[in-house]
Amino acid sequence: MDRLSTKDRSYQMSLVKSKNTVPELAVRKLVFSMGHRYRIHGAGIPGKPDLVFSRKKKVIFVHGCFWHRHDDCKKATTPASNTEYWLPKFAKTIERDRQSLESLRELGWRILVVWECELKDTAALAEKLRVFLND
Repeated sequence: MDRLSTKDRSYQMSLVKSKNTVPELAVRKLVFSMGHRYRIHGAGIPGKPDLVFSRKKKVIFVHGCFWHRHDDCKKATTPASNTEYWLPKFAKTIERDRQSLESLRELGWRILVVWECELKDTAALAEKLRVFLND
């Protein structure tokens, strides 16, 4: 049983953003500071990647660990209530992500997924981005 009313839960869920999230903005700031320029929210590209580097044919997705189910991550918890809602929702997200990545690979795009929890170690993330963007 949910501790919030349907109206309160709906309001709470409406606050969850899908674009320009804090992790996404942090990655964009880091990439920009490294001298790379990009487009955001690639309309017309499978999965609408968060950062698109068209000339390099590379994309970056910034995934929240909870919503995209990061394996072995503390943030990828499953709510105890209303699991009959959450489990299929998570399964659809995982399948949609898989299909998007597969479509991008078939089109010749190189892909990097940055997980929300990776933002804790900025130096390691900067190196990961540098290697991906400069090769």
